[in-house]
Amino acid sequence: MDHSQFESKSPQEVLKWALEKYGTRVGIASSFGLEDMVLIDMASKITDEFTVFTLDTGRLHEETYLTMDRTRSHYGIAIQSYFPKTEAVEQLEREKGFFSFKESLENRKECCAIRKVEPLSRALSTLDAWITGIRRDQIVTRTDIQKVSEDADRPPLIKINPIADWSLEQVQDYIEKNKVPVNPLHKQNYPSIGCAPCTRPIEAGEDIRAGRWWWENPDHKECGLHRPA
Repeated sequence: MDHSQFESKSPQEVLKWALEKYGTRVGIASSFGLEDMVLIDMASKITDEFTVFTLDTGRLHEETYLTMDRTRSHYGIAIQSYFPKTEAVEQLEREKGFFSFKESLENRKECCAIRKVEPLSRALSTLDAWITGIRRDQIVTRTDIQKVSEDADRPPLIKINPIADWSLEQVQDYIEKNKVPVNPLHKQNYPSIGCAPCTRPIEAGEDIRAGRWWWENPDHKECGLHRPA
């Protein structure tokens, strides 16, 4: 299939195609940030039955868990939660302590691999396609993403990014117009929210991803979910 045809389509058109083609075999990957909440709201307007999954790393903010629960009740949906393997977390913490991810890029990627990448692999093993809220203007590592493509790291899985070409302003406008529930941390200058120890609020003028792994070079600010670890 020529996936370039989707580049001119709206997020709703891309989502409708994905949900009709794959049904519950396509999952919305959600960390319950602004973009993911937009996709969940859009999907709820297309069908009553769709799959949402999340990676519970064990180190999320309380506000994120509250947003998960609010999303469940607001949309009347089940959320499939994937937790890291207990033995891997225990070994990491026993051997390297509780903040090894701040000691080096390699250590940080190791923590992300245990808490995010491996659980994601388990989640995706049950699906034919997955939907993400990543956008091209979020960070330099995402400027070339397509709306629909084969996942280069996990073929033949299809990766779908319906709002790839949206700006942050478009995301915020949709949320306001549709009264979409959002993580309260966003009002505290957290535009991008991950694990609590690896996320801080940003200052005026900073890049929207500046609060993620702020001690690292911007070219490295991925956890392995959206490019090879």
